Amino acid sequence: MNIDIDLLKGEHVYLEFLLPEHIEELRALAKDDRIWEFTKTLLVNDHYNQRFDDYIMLALDRNALEKQVAFIIRKKIDNTVIGMTRYYGIDEKNRRLNIGYTWYIPSVWGKVYNKECKLILLTHAFEQLDFNRVGFEVAHQNIRSQKAVTKIGAIKEGELRKYALRPDGVFRNTVVFSIINDEWPEKKKHLQQIITGSEK
Repeated sequence: MNIDIDLLKGEHVYLEFLLPEHIEELRALAKDDRIWEFTKTLLVNDHYNQRFDDYIMLALDRNALEKQVAFIIRKKIDNTVIGMTRYYGIDEKNRRLNIGYTWYIPSVWGKVYNKECKLILLTHAFEQLDFNRVGFEVAHQNIRSQKAVTKIGAIKEGELRKYALRPDGVFRNTVVFSIINDEWPEKKKHLQQIITGSEK
């Protein structure tokens, strides 16, 4: 899959491919329990460094998660790293992929950055890669993320019960959302309006 990284830039954020040289900066940024409250992907305890190493090595593996591409997210005004996200479950034959494994440092929660990041990734998926469907999978406990995905225009399709086992041993349901190419022009306009409102 050919991704033009030069197109993954907005007014407030830009994306870069995840590279080994980003690891130590991300290790420090991700060491905040608030980020992992619902997924428990990383547990900030004595085993944090080992868990982080496993997490980041998986993120760097383009063949994992049914093919993936991981990105870091930078704030454009000062180039600081504020989070990570991925395309994953990339199915070029059927022209579909998911956006997820997204996290941000808490200081930028609720601001324009996530909305614009989603606009960038969705635009690239539908308009440059010519995909037909973009999915989002959210832990059922994570109401904040479900509201965020709904706000950008994704349609809730259903809930997969006891779909995944978290690192803390608790099962989670997965709530599935999507946007399809037929809807994208209207959804794009809606998302652009939300971003403009967030800038005020």
